[in-house]
Amino acid sequence: MGAEGNGRGPRSSYEYVEGWGMAVGAHARVLRPRSAEEVARAFATARGEGTSIGLRGSGCSYGDASVNAGGHVLDVTRMNRVLAFDPETGVADLESGVTIEQLWKHILPLGFWPKVVSGTMFPTVAGATAMNIHGKNNFKVGTFGDCVQEFDIVLPSGELRTCSRTSEPDLFHAAIGGFGMLGCMTRVRLETKRVHSGEIEVRGVSAHDLAEMMQVFEDEKASADYLVGWIDCFGAEENAGRGLVHVARYLAPGDDPQPEKTLRVAHQELPANILGVIPKSEMWRFLRLFNNDLGWRFVCGVKHQLGRLEGMRGWYRQPHAAFNFLLDYVPNWKFAYGRTGGRGLIQYQSFLPKETALDAYREMLALCHARGHVSYLGVLKRHRPDPFWMTHACDGWSLALDFKVTPENRASLWETCDELTRIVLDAGGKFYFAKDLVLGHLAMLRAFPTEQREAFLALKRRLDPDALLQTNLWRRVFAPDECLTARP
Repeated sequence: MGAEGNGRGPRSSYEYVEGWGMAVGAHARVLRPRSAEEVARAFATARGEGTSIGLRGSGCSYGDASVNAGGHVLDVTRMNRVLAFDPETGVADLESGVTIEQLWKHILPLGFWPKVVSGTMFPTVAGATAMNIHGKNNFKVGTFGDCVQEFDIVLPSGELRTCSRTSEPDLFHAAIGGFGMLGCMTRVRLETKRVHSGEIEVRGVSAHDLAEMMQVFEDEKASADYLVGWIDCFGAEENAGRGLVHVARYLAPGDDPQPEKTLRVAHQELPANILGVIPKSEMWRFLRLFNNDLGWRFVCGVKHQLGRLEGMRGWYRQPHAAFNFLLDYVPNWKFAYGRTGGRGLIQYQSFLPKETALDAYREMLALCHARGHVSYLGVLKRHRPDPFWMTHACDGWSLALDFKVTPENRASLWETCDELTRIVLDAGGKFYFAKDLVLGHLAMLRAFPTEQREAFLALKRRLDPDALLQTNLWRRVFAPDECLTARP
């Protein structure tokens, strides 16, 4: 084991490293550097041992983006200091392992909130940058990369470079969304959003089908700061795509009579008990009883009816954390899917142009019914383009579908995903590496524009000629194969 801080390299241990969805994992030597110098030594260690190394933040990618079977894994979570925050401009300088949770807890009492957050507060800023995550406000502010001013990155050679839109612009636009294949970010400078309250205004709008839900988005997006749609995927035929849209907006100065109270971290904390009774840490055990088609059909039906009631409620207020981090209400809720013996979950998220999205998503939802793989959670978002080379962003929509994985359904589920992928590609769609576990090489070739893809690969060959940086995702998607969908 390497000794920490003694010049020999970062601390390391042998561990089982799995994707967040638990459906894939592998044993690896995990190295945990505390500085850019130790990152460079970790790269040198891997090169000297003749093995590859993959990068990992807090492990929030659903699939195999930070799994590296047969190689090493570099975990950045020990580099977790907030280096600086300017309360005049809202610009934060952060080490790579700082989580979104650490960031918002540091800046909210000063009247700021991260411009872009995911559905969970636990990703690191380096992971969020490398994956170019998006939130419920993508249509308004863009992806995470859009709020990055600059970053420091250690290249496979050990060289440290600082990148921005004007300095090293190619590396800047390739590494954001480049899923850690060009180097390890060690510092990220971010713009954040000034807020005047620790709460936002929220309104629910019930939709009878997918076309109506999309129209709600279009009607609301000019005045909303956030838009997200929950879809009851068990709805079929005339009810296909039914669900609930949440519209949210920031409060203006003076709207909150007690901003000094609501801006406190304590006001944001998620409740310890669900319904005031069930400890949230144990809720996943209760959810396990419903984690089947019959159970989720019941849950989604009840939620749809409650959504119709919420639609009559009008505007109400929620803390920022409660609205943005719904996935964190129930710790380890994913365990309800099972985590041993080939079990877990995958999320299939596709991005489609606004011109083709409605018909394609209708076809996809119908296909899931026909194949017996109905998603237990469907989420719709509106998006806008960004300038990053391997981006998933487009002027259109995304639909995220969560599927339960079991040893019995794994092969047929991957076959269904293959059919879904053909629909997406025929409709001009893209995919998102932070969520993917099923795509093959041919799907990547069709999904990403040739010019940008070839420029990315050329930069990869120049900066990493020995292919030191690899993960299961890299080998699955970028290794030539005649399949649209990888083998389960």
